[in-house]
Amino acid sequence: MMMLVVFKFIRGHYAKGNGMETHYILGIHTRNRISQASQVQSLLTEYGCNIRTRLGLHRVADGVCALDGVILLELFGDTATCDELFDKLSAVEGVDVQKMVFTG
Repeated sequence: MMMLVVFKFIRGHYAKGNGMETHYILGIHTRNRISQASQVQSLLTEYGCNIRTRLGLHRVADGVCALDGVILLELFGDTATCDELFDKLSAVEGVDVQKMVFTG
């Protein structure tokens, strides 16, 4: 008989999971990258060990960068920490944050 053991990576340690992996994604929209960049970057640095993937998107036309931009984050760790980052980013004026949570 073959037994399948599923592990979930939590807080830097492998722990037995129930076969369900949670993908916690944040979408961050900055309306003015110049004025908000330092606050957003400070939070991303603070939670850097909880960010598995980071992708920045902004419009560029004729060599001019747009002031607005989007950052996509795939987070890692417990839900409370992910929610904490969501709340702190949402508190930055001019920054809109949305989350997607996929389980299964």
